[in-house]
Amino acid sequence: MSLASRHRTRLVGLGLSALFVVLAGKAGYLAMSADRSSSGLSRLTAENVRRADIVDRNGEQLATSVSVYSLVANPQLIWDPQEVATRLSGVLPDIDVADLTKRLSDQSREFVWVERGLTPRQRQTVFDLGLEGLRFEEEISRAYPRGTLAGQVLGYVNVDGVGAGGIEYSQNERLAAGGEPLRLTIDNGVQAAVEAELAASAALDGFEGAAVILMEARTGEIRAMASWPPFNPNRSPDISMADPSRLNRATGAVYELGSVFKPLTVAAALEAGAIRPTDMFDVRTPIEMKGYTISDLHPIGTRADVTKIIAESSNIGTVHINEKLGPRRQQDFLKTAGLLDRSPVELAGSAAPILPEHMDDLTAATMAYGHGIAVTPMAFLSAFAAFANGGERVAPTLIFDETRKPKPVRVMSAITADLVNAMMREAVLTGTGKNAEVAGYRVAGKTGTAEKPVPGGYDDGRNISSFAAIFPYDSPQYAMIVTLDDPKAGPGGSVASQNAAPTAGRIIERVAPLLGIAPRFEDFRPAGDAYRSGDERTSL
Repeated sequence: MSLASRHRTRLVGLGLSALFVVLAGKAGYLAMSADRSSSGLSRLTAENVRRADIVDRNGEQLATSVSVYSLVANPQLIWDPQEVATRLSGVLPDIDVADLTKRLSDQSREFVWVERGLTPRQRQTVFDLGLEGLRFEEEISRAYPRGTLAGQVLGYVNVDGVGAGGIEYSQNERLAAGGEPLRLTIDNGVQAAVEAELAASAALDGFEGAAVILMEARTGEIRAMASWPPFNPNRSPDISMADPSRLNRATGAVYELGSVFKPLTVAAALEAGAIRPTDMFDVRTPIEMKGYTISDLHPIGTRADVTKIIAESSNIGTVHINEKLGPRRQQDFLKTAGLLDRSPVELAGSAAPILPEHMDDLTAATMAYGHGIAVTPMAFLSAFAAFANGGERVAPTLIFDETRKPKPVRVMSAITADLVNAMMREAVLTGTGKNAEVAGYRVAGKTGTAEKPVPGGYDDGRNISSFAAIFPYDSPQYAMIVTLDDPKAGPGGSVASQNAAPTAGRIIERVAPLLGIAPRFEDFRPAGDAYRSGDERTSL
């Protein structure tokens, strides 16, 4: 062989060797790479903007984004799909071997999700299997470091990182754009205290569900919003869509809230000049109306002034007051109070009220004491908070914005608000709200117990119990509602005075110091005989 031939043979051999090295490297590259930055999905992941964090009003973290790895496969590079699926199932027990085998057998595909969100240990174990046609893709996953804290408020994201509930959904565009954390009005410490007391109440009262909202009346900022049962957004993929923990009962459930409506009825009548605080009403005789009887659970048995009607929660007295007001002015007041519309809070699941199909004297009468109209606790609290803000209501908000300037709506005069506040203070001192009193923090409020509606009527064995409060009474700053869905009957029965009221008292006692409210122990009892009652009995 000539020298030239030998050189040609050597060059061909070197070329073939180089080609083998390239092909071998390419095969190893395709087989499995923990850092395949040139793959299509990896490029997309790198280019995606990291979802913004969610923090509380003090900057404490509520939701953040973390890097995780997911396992994907290229069926065109897999020799034995069943073997690969079987061996993976030994490491990832959630895998359906038959389903994965079928998907890995589809040679028309180059990309198949196998498992998303692997733990570091799972990732390493799969890597050590050395199976062909697999690789890991780095993704961004959402994490909620405080577990169930404000779970329904925060919501969750779907498997693709898109908001699918709560703030994650309603503010998805803002969060997906990345940048500075989204700051909520919620205070983590206050929220934790509210949730802890709600959990304690659940153990004591055994209710089906519950909601608590605490709002700063002047700004509309929500300091705490809790719903029971609690929801952990970290576990969202494993929680059934029908699970009751997914429902934010504060904004997504409507209830007939009962007698917490009575202060609003009284305020409407006072504001219209239909009654005076000292007017007396005969509450001894039940009212017959269109075949229905309106009575009091625990009759007062005498004539009563407006304060006593509020303190002792008289249905009969409230209906007499509403008759003076009239249906038209009643509806105008409820509309101004925002109770005929859904709450504008920044949650997409805010439910619309359920109103009577036909307005007549009977529906006007029952609405006066909170029956026949179903609203969310959030919508009700927005109206009720006007008592703590000189008669003006502001739209509630969960988004902290120092530049926000609330646009108040005048619901009643400041004088009317003060008059009704004095009546509600008496309800806590001597009436149905006594179990909500907290030494030093001067609570004013109203109980509400309503039978749960069922097809064809109401279930007299199941109640919605609520307590609506403002505090401190002498210088109102905060409004709160506690709503318990079907609490069990305790020693005092399943009425609000025995469950919702004491729950509210325990919450206020715990959160007032966190809100910077100093206790004062002077006697702030309303002045004047018109606001006093010697009757120590509790009722509805």
